[in-house]
Amino acid sequence: MRSYYITLRYFIEFSYNGKNYFGYQIQPDAISVQEELEKALSTILREEIKTTGAGRTDTGVHAKKIFAHFDTEKVLDAELPRRLNSFLPPDISIERIFRVKDNFHARFDATFRTYEYYISLVKNPFTQESAWQHWKRPLDIDAMNKACKILFEYEDFTSFAKLKTDNKTNICKMYRAEWEQNGSELKFTVSANRFLRNMVRAIVGTMVEIGTGKLQPEDLRKVIEDKNRNAAGTSAPAHGLYLVDVGYEF
Repeated sequence: MRSYYITLRYFIEFSYNGKNYFGYQIQPDAISVQEELEKALSTILREEIKTTGAGRTDTGVHAKKIFAHFDTEKVLDAELPRRLNSFLPPDISIERIFRVKDNFHARFDATFRTYEYYISLVKNPFTQESAWQHWKRPLDIDAMNKACKILFEYEDFTSFAKLKTDNKTNICKMYRAEWEQNGSELKFTVSANRFLRNMVRAIVGTMVEIGTGKLQPEDLRKVIEDKNRNAAGTSAPAHGLYLVDVGYEF
């Protein structure tokens, strides 16, 4: 008699400190978050598990909230997150695992993604690995926020895209972009339906050039319209960037 198996799809909500990883996505000869996650799942579930993430963060970038999906024939119990956390390294943490529709996709069904970038305006020994230490020159935050408003006028962000990628389009719809100062810390929050590789760090690097007076806020229009990565500023350091939310309509 022929047996039929039902494949179930699960979502994982998790976070990680990206310091020790060459990004989320598996790559040859380099440690990745995806590799550690799949190794832990495969070991505990005793079958080969492949995950699909909501996105692929760059080397050294962190995620406070990110999702991935995977398929299995097993009905999973509520203890799996705890067991996974016991197996995974300290810099990766599972928040929850839950069932979704069989065709629900962690990457393609995401409606928005939100990143935060942190800059320390003073020399701070306790944030050396979690924020960009930019204390030698003051930043004009009003000018940087004026430039943020210009981002909403455009959808083609080729100038902020990593060169030689497999992107089929560089079109992104911006939902939020603003700088906020809290004491000696500066936070940039940016949200869009999708982001290009290196896009947020390139925007931050360009915004800092505006903040230091190297560029004027209005110069951002020419940077974007040039559609040339060389027109934008140098990418901000990876360790100050955090993926903080991914939206879905479950």
